[in-house]
Amino acid sequence: MTEFELSHLIITGVGMLIAGGIIGLAIGRSTSQQSKAAETIKEELEQLKEEQRDYQHEVAEHFAETASLVNDMNQSYKAVHEHLANSALKLSNPDVSRQILEAGTSQPALESQAMGELQEQPKDWAPKNPGDKGTLSEDFGLDKTADSKPEESDSEPKEEEKA
Repeated sequence: MTEFELSHLIITGVGMLIAGGIIGLAIGRSTSQQSKAAETIKEELEQLKEEQRDYQHEVAEHFAETASLVNDMNQSYKAVHEHLANSALKLSNPDVSRQILEAGTSQPALESQAMGELQEQPKDWAPKNPGDKGTLSEDFGLDKTADSKPEESDSEPKEEEKA
């Protein structure tokens, strides 16, 4: 019986060794797949960060170029206006040249406000007399005598009509 038990023991040991190898391979592959997935996610994240940096750089370049073009346009406008003013002085009467010069020296509304000429802000309420209720008051426009009386219905005859 010792031979049977020994062969049984050897077969069981070899079976356990094979089962352990299979389980080890399965665990190794699953952790390998997880690490590969984590690595691909990291690569995608780095790629997205690089794309975002490129986009921000492009936006900054766009606004810098736009500012330069607007500045060039303003310089061209000034040059055209100066040309017209000089031509008006040479070719037309003094009234026309004065009007052109005044048009070129007038400041737009935003520039005049920036220079310190502040305008009064619009009011969002109606002007009222002292002691009057304002339009934002809770009881503005409500007639208390009309609210306290119940309205008569049209189907009931009035007392004056009964007589």
